[in-house]
Amino acid sequence: MIVGALKTSASRWLPGARSNRVRSFWLAGLLGVLALFLMLSVTVGTRNVEWADIAAALDGAQDNIGQAAVALRIPRTLLALLAGAALGLAGAIMQGVTRNPLADPGILGVNMGASLAVVIGVAWFGMSSAHAYIWTAITGAGCAAVFVYTIGSLGRGGATPLKLALAGAATSVAFASLAIAVVLPRGDIAGGVHSWQIGGVGGATYERIVPVLPFLAVGFAISLLSARKLNSLALGDEVAAGLGENVAVARAIASLGAILLCGATTAVCGPIGFLGLVVPHLSRTLIGVDHRWLLPFSALGGAGLLLGSDILGRIIARPGEIDVGIVTALIGAPFFIWIVRRQRVREL
Repeated sequence: MIVGALKTSASRWLPGARSNRVRSFWLAGLLGVLALFLMLSVTVGTRNVEWADIAAALDGAQDNIGQAAVALRIPRTLLALLAGAALGLAGAIMQGVTRNPLADPGILGVNMGASLAVVIGVAWFGMSSAHAYIWTAITGAGCAAVFVYTIGSLGRGGATPLKLALAGAATSVAFASLAIAVVLPRGDIAGGVHSWQIGGVGGATYERIVPVLPFLAVGFAISLLSARKLNSLALGDEVAAGLGENVAVARAIASLGAILLCGATTAVCGPIGFLGLVVPHLSRTLIGVDHRWLLPFSALGGAGLLLGSDILGRIIARPGEIDVGIVTALIGAPFFIWIVRRQRVREL
């Protein structure tokens, strides 16, 4: 009974707690911003589209400019929502599992591991089916996560935040170089692979989205159900074990959810960096560190940030567009530098 009571109230011991009223306020605001971005994503682009045109196209009208929005922008918007939610949630999971504020699918090399696996599959084995892409990307993401955590755990102090960040950054650079080496002699696939490696949601179709939905659904379910375990892990391994948690199993299950989300998203969008770093930090600032709130809030925040970045990329480069992977890098790189500097100051 005592252990059960401790589990129930564990989140109250965590620093940075927020009242449910404050959380509900920020949640309502986030949903409002997300609704605004949804409308803009469908109507804003190389050529703006009125809602009347979109409604006419949905009613079956022919030769209407709204048909382009329905055929191209709605699947693109849906993919941005799913990919952003997956990466935001995966980032929050990774930061919770490692208790590392620098953890991110891109920084820890997970996305690049998935990317390298897909590149090898395409270049060496002629991989072409959607399910092959997804399974290969998930396998590469899992191998990269294990490799980075193993390297970062070596030496005194174990897997410290700075060591994991350095190991992940080095691994990402190495994997990126290997991917270039694999593609270099294959001029027939180089253009498509390089474009995919930038990361983006352009050219989305329902045919690309449907195969990835079951993997994302499982990843979302595992990740969200890990909230209470992550609250226990946040108190420290010894306290978590005292609360009845199997620390190794809890970390493995939560990590599996994050790997599924990262691998599936990378397979369909390419590697998109920094989103999983920025969103959980902002979410913790607004609603606290209770993972029962933090995980769904990070998913919604990730969806909003990726959707907003995609809209921004269309606006600033008219009549062309900038891939969303470039926009998120421009947003996330300064944020990463700020976090590293703050972390170093704390460790002094």
